[in-house]
Amino acid sequence: MAEDNVIEMRNVWLTLGRGPAAVSILKGADLSVVRGRSVAVTGPSGSGKSTLLMVLGGLERAQKGEVLIDGADIAAMGEDELTAFRGRSLGIVFQSFHLIPTMTALENVAVPLELAGARDAFDRAAEELAQVGLAERASHYPGALSGGEQQRVAIARALAPRPAVLLADEPTGNLDEKTGEDIADLMFQTAAARGQTLVLVTHDLALAARCDHTVRVSEGQLSPHLKAGEPA
Repeated sequence: MAEDNVIEMRNVWLTLGRGPAAVSILKGADLSVVRGRSVAVTGPSGSGKSTLLMVLGGLERAQKGEVLIDGADIAAMGEDELTAFRGRSLGIVFQSFHLIPTMTALENVAVPLELAGARDAFDRAAEELAQVGLAERASHYPGALSGGEQQRVAIARALAPRPAVLLADEPTGNLDEKTGEDIADLMFQTAAARGQTLVLVTHDLALAARCDHTVRVSEGQLSPHLKAGEPA
């Protein structure tokens, strides 16, 4: 693995389903992401953008290939080892928030810290909520929060363990335009301030344009999209 690459996928193959229903999603896909950079993953609906993110997060297992995150091959890990690694090194933000409805905002953010054995889980969770502007909403349950507030809680939860990589799957997809812009600002600013790598699945070309690099998923392959002035 190159010294400055925090993510490397090598010859990754993934097929979902069996028999006549089997669909090949990734066909020898390769991806390298430099530490601290932001990358947008684009492509048509059904191309496998979200599945790619799940492979990077260890939530979907490839049949073949290597998936290296911060030097560790997660494709070769057992479930317990992978769960522990994901809790330390990967933050994941989904379009649908995935907050636990019976837990307060503070408790939701504290969950990954508690699972990691942090003794100061609630103190750190409170700090993360303050960082996303929700210090005064810590005791509220998800049902009492707006969509934008719920996504801020989800981002705080993903960032709380200080992971090397933040994976975001259409994080603004369920939000209105202004709230979506605020959430995008929060993610980019926080990742930049902490030196974290951001991989963002999006169909929003304006959001993709904010990333350092863009890759397109098409027919099981990943191809880079160059920006104006970027060397080929």
